[in-house]
Amino acid sequence: MSVLTYPEAVGVGLLQGVTELFPVSSLGHSILIPALLGGHWKQDLNVSADGSLYLNELVGLHLATALALVVYFRRDWVRVIRGLATSITQRRVETVDQRLAWLIVTACVPVAVAGVALDKVFRTTLGRPIPTAIFLALNGIVLFVTEQLRRGGTGRRRAGTAAVAPDEEHLSPEERSDLRITRMTTRQAVTIGLAQILALFPGISRSGSTISAGIFKGLNHEDSARFAFLLATPVIGGAALLKLPPLLGAQGNGLRGPLLAGSVAAFVAAYLATRFLVRYFENRTLIPFAVYCSVAGLGSLAYFTLA
Repeated sequence: MSVLTYPEAVGVGLLQGVTELFPVSSLGHSILIPALLGGHWKQDLNVSADGSLYLNELVGLHLATALALVVYFRRDWVRVIRGLATSITQRRVETVDQRLAWLIVTACVPVAVAGVALDKVFRTTLGRPIPTAIFLALNGIVLFVTEQLRRGGTGRRRAGTAAVAPDEEHLSPEERSDLRITRMTTRQAVTIGLAQILALFPGISRSGSTISAGIFKGLNHEDSARFAFLLATPVIGGAALLKLPPLLGAQGNGLRGPLLAGSVAAFVAAYLATRFLVRYFENRTLIPFAVYCSVAGLGSLAYFTLA
């Protein structure tokens, strides 16, 4: 059984908080970095080891990340929850808030089902350094191809910064973004939600796959990132709540203190990462992340293959 020390917990918390939201795969980094460091880090932080609670610990840290997203998008979540409540009580879907709420709900269903059904398979079969390195490199390729298809003459709908219509000038930037997002159909939103399933493969980024899917569906980078972060909040928060019970029982003895320290680190890192990325995607692309994932994935693959 893994024993998470305080330095490991804080280090993993900082790593998870950043990489969960950057399109570079938090699970991939949480597997590769301990394996690269070796020693007690490799022993304690091993997802696929028999009796290991490391995955539970990682997903437990996700609760702090989800909380950071809720805090950052708190005004949005107030509107979304209000929209869902009024839609149910009034039995209609007419306002932007109501449409956005149902797009989030329907888009989250596929990954919730897949996560429960396939959790053990992904953990025991793929949660090892070599498969993870391969998937991280593939993640970089997907991000690169997304940008190339967006720019090229492929016939796909291209992402771009939308002009502000005269009747939208009174709206805040967030409200204008929500208005553009809710112009998607439910089918398009579910397709973006399906992309989150790819994040069950260690090395494939949840935010990267959903942002890419959003771009393919016609959203610009800013709106796609915003929708991806809104989708991630209930998914990673719900997964964390499912994984916490073993840590609250006898199995979690000695782990709860480090996990709390790691959660604080994850919260701070995730909040700052969200704040940075929301601004970054206003006028920048996925290319730097594509290059990083490809180089890091191929470099790790070479290391683990030749070592």
